[in-house]
Amino acid sequence: MRRMIVLSVVFALIAGGQPTALKIETVMQGPRYSGYAPGDLRWSGDGQKLYFSWKRHTDAIHAPVDTYVVNRDGSNLQKLSEAEARVAPPETCSHDEAWKRCVYTRGGDVWLYDFTTDRARKLVATSDVETQPQFLPGGKEISYQRGSNLSVHSLVDGSVVQMTDNRTGKPPADEEEPKKKDLTSQEFLKQEEKELLGVVKERVARKEEDKARRRRENPRKAFYLPGRHTPTVMRLTGDRKHVVAILSEAAEGNKTAIVPNYVADNGYTEDLVTRTKVGDLQAKTKLYVIDTGTGEAKAVELGLGEKPKPVGVSRMVMSEDGARVVFAARSTDNKDVWRMALDVAAAKARVLTHDHDDAWIGGPGVLQMGFLGDQVYYQSEASGYSHLYLQPFAGGTPKALTSGNWEVTDVKLSRDRKAFYMTTSEVSPYERHFYSLDPATGTKVKCTTAAGNHEVVLSPDEQYVGEVYSYSNKPDEVYVGEKKAGAKMTQVTTSPSPEFLAQKWVEPAIVEIPARDGMQVPGRLYRPVNARRGGPAVVFVHGAGYLQNVHRWWSSYFREYMFHHILMANGYTVLDIDYRASAGYGREWRTGIYRHMGGKDLEDQIDAAKWLVSAQGVDTKKIGIYGGSYGGFITLMALFTSPDTFAAGAALRPVTDWAHYNHGYTSNILNEPQKDAEAYRKSSPIYHAQGLKGALLICHGMVDVNVHYQDSVRLAQRLIELGKENWELASYPVEDHGFVEPSSWTDEYRRIFKLFEKNLK
Repeated sequence: MRRMIVLSVVFALIAGGQPTALKIETVMQGPRYSGYAPGDLRWSGDGQKLYFSWKRHTDAIHAPVDTYVVNRDGSNLQKLSEAEARVAPPETCSHDEAWKRCVYTRGGDVWLYDFTTDRARKLVATSDVETQPQFLPGGKEISYQRGSNLSVHSLVDGSVVQMTDNRTGKPPADEEEPKKKDLTSQEFLKQEEKELLGVVKERVARKEEDKARRRRENPRKAFYLPGRHTPTVMRLTGDRKHVVAILSEAAEGNKTAIVPNYVADNGYTEDLVTRTKVGDLQAKTKLYVIDTGTGEAKAVELGLGEKPKPVGVSRMVMSEDGARVVFAARSTDNKDVWRMALDVAAAKARVLTHDHDDAWIGGPGVLQMGFLGDQVYYQSEASGYSHLYLQPFAGGTPKALTSGNWEVTDVKLSRDRKAFYMTTSEVSPYERHFYSLDPATGTKVKCTTAAGNHEVVLSPDEQYVGEVYSYSNKPDEVYVGEKKAGAKMTQVTTSPSPEFLAQKWVEPAIVEIPARDGMQVPGRLYRPVNARRGGPAVVFVHGAGYLQNVHRWWSSYFREYMFHHILMANGYTVLDIDYRASAGYGREWRTGIYRHMGGKDLEDQIDAAKWLVSAQGVDTKKIGIYGGSYGGFITLMALFTSPDTFAAGAALRPVTDWAHYNHGYTSNILNEPQKDAEAYRKSSPIYHAQGLKGALLICHGMVDVNVHYQDSVRLAQRLIELGKENWELASYPVEDHGFVEPSSWTDEYRRIFKLFEKNLK
């Protein structure tokens, strides 16, 4: 991670003075207080109207999201009826080359949206489920997948042609390929009967003639999918001669965890089937090429050497003309990704680029790929930060289009395919801005101005923007305006309640804290106006999955942001850091926890606590810590392995044993438990519970299908066996990983506040 410029710390509250009194039950109303975030922005075909999804703060938490429309100048905001919303532009779809139409699925059927008339119509409606509709070159046909097969639908006459004959099960005996084998007694009798009796001989001849005629009329033979394979992605080449398909083979013999749901509408306990655990057998993926004429299917030869690693196909992209295919192959140990070009006719692949990471492959846009003429663009962390690259499809040296100690977080091609539109952290790790980039000249133009986060959607002529914008103390809202730096943006939505808007919300000061290894750890500091030396402090630990929470935009942890105002009003200094493995700071920061969760990430929390004492005058014996999910895990590790640093902690929905978490996330960081038991033991709180000294509160939803309630139950039994007394477990019978009910949020945070009041003052 690059050494960042230390920012000046400003402790003043916005608009001056202390915030008015807030209540936990008020802020834990969540979106009904602070507002529902708008999203799914998309334009009308003429660029005069912007559609988006949104709910008013007065809407019920469980109410469905509505569709709204507003004029390009920000006027005439309207909510669409259900009937109007069904024929509005879709959130995502596959466009034709002219961007005048697009196809998408709704309710298992294929729909077509015409941007020239701004009307949607149902195109394919069957009792089967259709998926993955795509426009074919020329714009007169689309393809879609129904079951295991790919079909082509004519937009001219409505005719449908099935391009594959993929089947499950075993082929009939008369369709099996003949195999050389020894003559059995049964085969001998069959042959003798045909030669001895004329009527049998005639019947056999007629059967063979019928079979030959069927083959002449339909030369395509069926492809019987191997074993437990199913097609997940199927694309037709431009010449219609081949279908390129990713086949997924379901794992056999693994075990799926069960989560009991005790509060069901039928009065009985129901079992929720959830997921497997890390290290269990996983689905396998392979790339196949299917000949649409003969039906012959070939598994693609990857050509990764004599003893290649086991790999899976993660992504496949076809050029607009359907002539070229690239795909990504990722090793099952998570440490390699190959971006590969496919020779379709030969069913052979060659390597374009290869990225290796001794920890694990990751970062923004790790599987982002596409075509720009005869070149392939992609994102890679090869430089230490995720950047945009170009490489000839024919092969050659990649060319970096962006570089520096910052990240490209999102990339799209312009409609004329001559420019890239990107969102990056070039200005600051704490802001996201929107740029256009000319790949021919390298010229980059910044299109947004205000500090914060910009999620931009361009109008069809790419001269106007609709965006969701937020700042540290201003929730997400929709804005419209021209696509140029400094342009006046018109606010379209007002999401929060009047009560929220009447409050004085802090813009947390961004600080950088020296870590023991010389790195600077970013943090957001909430300091009371009348802070005194020797006062209490709380460290908040955000969740993971690759997330950033030190920034100048509205936090996804908005309830915690508001709760921190309550803590400040009661004399607490609050610190929230982007510890090692947080998003936004490059590869070295991202992989800092490899083989040891609760290592450098926990050291960052401990160093932050020491900084609170040395730089902010906090009492070393009055520091608490809390967080949910990964934050709950860190809280446990802090209390168990550094018990003299934190006097109390609240672990919410915590992982207590990583061997019980999912495969995709955990195997990246800790490998597999049966292969790297040491990494799991030193990273799992349940093995360190004997170190508990301070007061511990555990809160967990009982129908959590992500971090299972079992995690907290097993830890509770461990604490009982260890004879620990200063802990409690609060269970929430109707809550999943992310709580929904305001009453549950309120109860949880009342308990957290009571924990700190009792133990830190």
